Amino acid sequence: MKKILAICMMMLMAIAGLAGCGSDAKKEAPQKIVVGLDDNFPPMGFKDEKNEIVGFDIDLAKEASKRLGCDVEFKAIDWNSKEAELQSGRVDVLWNGLDITEKRKENMLFSEPYMDNRQIVFVAKGKDIKIASEADLAGKVIGTQSGGTSEEYFEGKKDLKASMKEVKYYPDFINAFMDLENGRIDAVVGDEIIGRYYISKHPDKIAAVDTVIGEVSQFGFAFRKDNKELRDKVQKVFDEMKADGTVAKVSEKWFAKDITIKK
Repeated sequence: MKKILAICMMMLMAIAGLAGCGSDAKKEAPQKIVVGLDDNFPPMGFKDEKNEIVGFDIDLAKEASKRLGCDVEFKAIDWNSKEAELQSGRVDVLWNGLDITEKRKENMLFSEPYMDNRQIVFVAKGKDIKIASEADLAGKVIGTQSGGTSEEYFEGKKDLKASMKEVKYYPDFINAFMDLENGRIDAVVGDEIIGRYYISKHPDKIAAVDTVIGEVSQFGFAFRKDNKELRDKVQKVFDEMKADGTVAKVSEKWFAKDITIKK
């Protein structure tokens, strides 16, 4: 009986050793990763006509989770409260066109940057509004997303904000663009990526002005400060995705070209 028990114990230990994921990145990976996102942020993450969450970052997160051997849940959150959602543990990672900033790095642990992001100006077609520089925002009603990079930039440049007639903050860029189309605001300052994607769907209504507002930032995905282990695991499989061309293919699917950072 002792020999039989010993053999059974050895078999159980062997099975347990094989039950985990095969690669180093998969070892001790969580059963599920909860991704927090603004689900009205096309093409990064949004609901399609079937009410399913799709997008560029969604495809990347799905593939990374698959390689980790984990399930993934996409949880729509109030993007203005993203840090609180992350710190509370209600989400494990913010993966949704999130700009890496020094202020955010104080409270979040970021991945390596994977895409450049510029804040540019968008105007309604047919309107005689010329904005060739930051100074041309003076006297105008400007819209942008609440909790986004442009809001942080405007709040940090009091003189610039004071020069404008009004700055209107919206829960998402879709609402900002709708107000722009309807003449309620003069221009939108926001992410070039979402703006150009919106233009592709509404080519006769909105135009992009190649005027950069503020500094060019970079996108990353963010974790809690004390969750370095998960960050490192996700970063490892993401690096593999870049190396084997998966990230480039996903970019080509959504932007018709690879606009991701190659290094």
